[in-house]
Amino acid sequence: MSSQVISVHRATKETDIALTLDLVNPAPVSLSLGLPFFEHLLHAMAFHGRIGLTVHALGDIEVDPHHLVEDTGLVLGDAVRQHMTERGPCARFGQALIPMDDALSEVIVDASGRPFLVYQAEYPQEKAGDFDLSLLGEFLTALANRGGLTLHCLCRYGRNGHHMAEALFKALGRALNQALTPAGAAVISTKGVL
Repeated sequence: MSSQVISVHRATKETDIALTLDLVNPAPVSLSLGLPFFEHLLHAMAFHGRIGLTVHALGDIEVDPHHLVEDTGLVLGDAVRQHMTERGPCARFGQALIPMDDALSEVIVDASGRPFLVYQAEYPQEKAGDFDLSLLGEFLTALANRGGLTLHCLCRYGRNGHHMAEALFKALGRALNQALTPAGAAVISTKGVL
């Protein structure tokens, strides 16, 4: 079995991202992306999911944060896929329903190797601070596709977009932790393989 820490680096003309993921030890969480609200969400995901996560990234955010947010999803997805490959069979399914004041958000994960995303969120405000909340869909799409995850991400309701998004990322962390928990030698599939 390889090290429990997964490291992924991706460099393009638009972004340069170095990420480590540790689903065994929940510390450290260290984030530097130049997007404070997005860092806040990733920290909430890692802390509540008991995930060790470091992300140090540079991107052309003066043009638009889109590339950095999407590519962070790609790199995290690559780390999740590598974890599933190297650590063997996982529990596969995870679910979390998280409230935050006025907001209630839910995430259901199937770590099946089959990427699919259902994302339902009607944010009452377009932005949290100066962060465009529509970018979260780009992050989740990239994470699902590269991680081989079926993700159902639902902001059930809320009056504050910040609360809705934060509850969603807390739920994402908890659901990922459950789904990626080692399951011994047995593959959780009636087919015998994922």
